[in-house]
Amino acid sequence: MVSKTRDRLIEVARQLFVNKGVENTTMNDIAAASDKGRRTIYTYFKNKREIFNAVVESESNAIIGQLRTIVDSDLPPVEKFRKYMSKRFDVISDTLNKPKNHIDRYRSLFSRDARRVERIYDMARKKEQSLFIELLNKGVAEGAFDKAQAERLPSVMSLIFMTTYHFTVNSSELDSSDYDKLCNDIIDFVTNGIVTLESKKKKKQIYNNNHHRKQNKLT
Repeated sequence: MVSKTRDRLIEVARQLFVNKGVENTTMNDIAAASDKGRRTIYTYFKNKREIFNAVVESESNAIIGQLRTIVDSDLPPVEKFRKYMSKRFDVISDTLNKPKNHIDRYRSLFSRDARRVERIYDMARKKEQSLFIELLNKGVAEGAFDKAQAERLPSVMSLIFMTTYHFTVNSSELDSSDYDKLCNDIIDFVTNGIVTLESKKKKKQIYNNNHHRKQNKLT
């Protein structure tokens, strides 16, 4: 019950922060929207700053959970890799659909807790990096990924994700279709570079076999 109440307050606060902005959201707003009294809110959080920190942490954990589901799935290595990459770019694209520089505004508003917010993000980045390496190692073990390329990729992708994020946040000309094309091009390029030659041959053979079967049905 305690956990459910706290989670409910965090989710309500998150929605209010997105719709109204953190600076325009009051503890009374959160109490009213959650159907809880102010006394209940202060049982879990000392102030709005603590609620904001909890929102940041909750969102980070949710993203890690979604990525973990992909890594643990029974998808073939290449398909799993592409889905994982697509999800990572989706996380960045969420920023594109929110008010410009909303995260920077959050950080400036709660500058006294900037270090804590950064620690939360840093922990999430480390967890995500660990998941990515796990995904790559599984692909290498199954013979789908080149070992040397897989070992180099985590640091390369960290830079690509970071660059894409900052470019997205600061760009006034990039729309969603441009962003999707950019991400798909990156995924295609990286996938082509990490997949082993043997895996490519196998994929081509499967394609040819399917093509021949379709041709035979037509004739």
